[in-house]
Amino acid sequence: MIGTLRGTLIDRGANDVIIEVAGVGYRVTASPATVVALGELGADVFVHIHHHYREDDQTLYGFTSREERLCFEALISAHGVGPSLGLAILGVHDPAGLATVLATEDLAALCLVPGVGKKTAQRLLVELKEKLDMPDVDLTSVSSPASSAAASELADVREALAGLGYGADEIQAALKDLPSNASASVLLKQALQRLAVSS
Repeated sequence: MIGTLRGTLIDRGANDVIIEVAGVGYRVTASPATVVALGELGADVFVHIHHHYREDDQTLYGFTSREERLCFEALISAHGVGPSLGLAILGVHDPAGLATVLATEDLAALCLVPGVGKKTAQRLLVELKEKLDMPDVDLTSVSSPASSAAASELADVREALAGLGYGADEIQAALKDLPSNASASVLLKQALQRLAVSS
């Protein structure tokens, strides 16, 4: 079983790369963010690998950190979460971000993942809290009543933006680094201003 690869990046697609190691090219499936993070063709790269076996197929999934790989493995051990959905979740929320989503029970944040609706998000919240044990992530800052209220405000804004037809990537970019002590109406106004500038 392959655990890591170190070699030369010789080809890339939207969701996969080929890494040449000692003359052998390994095709590695990865999130778009990981594909970009690996750099330009010809670069020396190192990736953590989850070697996924099925009856008729073997697939290598690549990650830039051990934590991300462990998070992916926890995700796909949950009922109804396959590798594609696991990658999609990590494409929207990194391990620390996902831990925050679970700690604050932010359904709207999970619904930003393509293919995840409210019912699926509710089930994932329950299952992933049991599956994901990330002791390195400090959740004390997101578990207070004030931070829970802030998460609720952000959830309302996410839902409003989604209702206006904005995609997950647009919503995430618009909400990045917004003040945590603002009301939903103020946050929505600021997010719409950002979206207007970027369009």
